[in-house]
Amino acid sequence: MIGVIMKLGSEIVEVRVQGNQVLFRTGQFGGAFTTLAGLKLSKAGVVKEFPDLEDKENWKEITIKRFKEKIKNINNEMDKIKYIVDDLSKFGYVPLYLNQQGHRIKKYDMAKQSV
Repeated sequence: MIGVIMKLGSEIVEVRVQGNQVLFRTGQFGGAFTTLAGLKLSKAGVVKEFPDLEDKENWKEITIKRFKEKIKNINNEMDKIKYIVDDLSKFGYVPLYLNQQGHRIKKYDMAKQSV
């Protein structure tokens, strides 16, 4: 299990990867983890990434399916975290901390894409 804590403005987001399962939690204090399906997705942001979904009614379901397929094709948890950090960084998210296997959190080094 690997987790990363990221910040966008005043919003704190925690992303946890365990095998092929990716969970998200927002809010500084408490809150439950949810899958991508439980998050509010911006259609404008999705269309920026996948222009072919602009006129699709089921754009959210297709986006979630594509994300799951991409995650399954990445070999290990650290590479999955790096992909997620890289992807969210495009939208202004800044990685702050990394937590591996429940050990003490470490400061995330963006230059090395690790701790």
